Amino acid sequence: MNWTLLIIAGLFEVGFASCLGKAKEATGNNYYWWMGGFLFCLTVSMILLYKATQTLPIGTAYAVWTGVGAVGTVLVGIFVFKEPSDFWRLFFITTLIASIIGLKFVTH
Repeated sequence: MNWTLLIIAGLFEVGFASCLGKAKEATGNNYYWWMGGFLFCLTVSMILLYKATQTLPIGTAYAVWTGVGAVGTVLVGIFVFKEPSDFWRLFFITTLIASIIGLKFVTH
């Protein structure tokens, strides 16, 4: 169950990073909506990360949380913000995913 919470926490990390990206280009009330989304996602992400660390090692939990957030944010950047998706960028994202999976298998 805590691995599920950790993955969800990482997805909310993607949410708060994405909201920051949208807030950067927003004006007026839209800016405040995106910042509200940022604060909401940040809060949920931190609470879920805390819950996951109650049974998982902090080093593993933090590495997986940041890894899920990094991979998700890069994918949102590619698909939503039209950032480049060259071979090396995708290669290293793939190695990051493999590392997250590896940590799952070696953590007791």
